[in-house]
Formats: sequence, structure tokens, C-alpha cells
Amino acid sequence: MTYSIFLPGELELIDRGDGSGRTVIGIHDALSQTAAKFWRYPPGTRGKRHAEHVQEELVVVLEGHAAIDIGDPPERFALPRGSVCVLQPPAVRQLRNDGDEDVLFFIVGAPPEEGGADYFPDVD
Repeated sequence: MTYSIFLPGELELIDRGDGSGRTVIGIHDALSQTAAKFWRYPPGTRGKRHAEHVQEELVVVLEGHAAIDIGDPPERFALPRGSVCVLQPPAVRQLRNDGDEDVLFFIVGAPPEEGGADYFPDVD
């Protein structure tokens, strides 16, 4: 099929399964050249600190107020609702929600290959 349409209520956030409380909706099965996911981070949640080998990422904050640590050593940047962050390999990054409300991200990566990353200790 050459198109996909996802209407409100058709996509379900699923627990990431890693004990972090993060939930995810992957729509990358509908894509051939990119990967795309919606991520919901509850308050106090952070993603894994990592550096992608080949995948560039576009991060859009749809709801809430997030932050991202970039680099090694890390520099923290505020990402209020509506922010867009573009990350090229091999930038070390860690998304976080240090606020009191959920954060909803839309993250697009290309090429769609996953698993090509180095992981680093979390930043407090």
C-alpha cells in the first residue's frame, strides 16, 4: 500500500516493558525509509543515554515540557511544547521529563535501522 492514515483513537500507547514507565506507539511499519514513534514519558522519566551510529533523529515535543542532555560531557537544553530538536550521529543524547506532567514526543529517525548505538551512564 502506498499510504497509511491513522485517525485519533486508532493508535494505542504500549508499555515499553523496561520498567521506566515510558509508553510507545510505533508507526514505522507503515514507513520504508524512516522510523517513527510516539513516546509518552511520565514525570521523572528519562530515556537511555546513547549515541546513534547512523540514524539521524528529529524530536518534536507535542505535549509537556521536556529537556535533553546533549554531548559528553552533557549540556542540558529545555524543550518546551512545540520544540524541535535535530540530532546527527554520533551526538550523545538523553531525553528526560523532569516536570510534573506527561511529555509526548514524536521522534522520526532515518535510515530506519535500529540497534546501531552506543549506550552511556545516565545523567542526573
